[in-house]
Amino acid sequence: MQEGILERQEANRDLSAEALDFRYTRGSGVRPPQRTSHGLGTPDGLLTMTPKRFRLSADQIQPIAVGYGSCIASDRIVVDCAKVGYCYREPPDNDLDSGWRFFAGDESDDYTANADNFVLDDVNTIANYDPDIVSLIEAPAASAFERDPQGKFVEVDFEPPDD
Repeated sequence: MQEGILERQEANRDLSAEALDFRYTRGSGVRPPQRTSHGLGTPDGLLTMTPKRFRLSADQIQPIAVGYGSCIASDRIVVDCAKVGYCYREPPDNDLDSGWRFFAGDESDDYTANADNFVLDDVNTIANYDPDIVSLIEAPAASAFERDPQGKFVEVDFEPPDD
């Protein structure tokens, strides 16, 4: 069973960002980076950034939230190991996209404007970085959550990203 889960996660990591065409990159000419077994790159295979050092290796990923599809997560979570501080779910762009977007919540506008600061990954992988998101992942599209001062997620108004 574990092998099947890891194969699905790896398949989700290898999804083409071209096929997903995430809203935050439309019109910018920039595609989100992909996390793959052979490194990071764009759909055309060109490396556009320095390699990232993910805090969890593939063998550390456990089946916590399997089958939800892909998402976009900030490097503050997967590289710096920050907890998710803000997340939202927009309508999925296709059958492989969950619609979830995860942020630490302390990213600047300049940081979020740079697609190199994000990774396309499986929701299960992000749940391994921050298991607190598991209680949120069934929320419908147009949902948004942030942590309150006690560290608990609370629902906030959803503000769709600018296209």
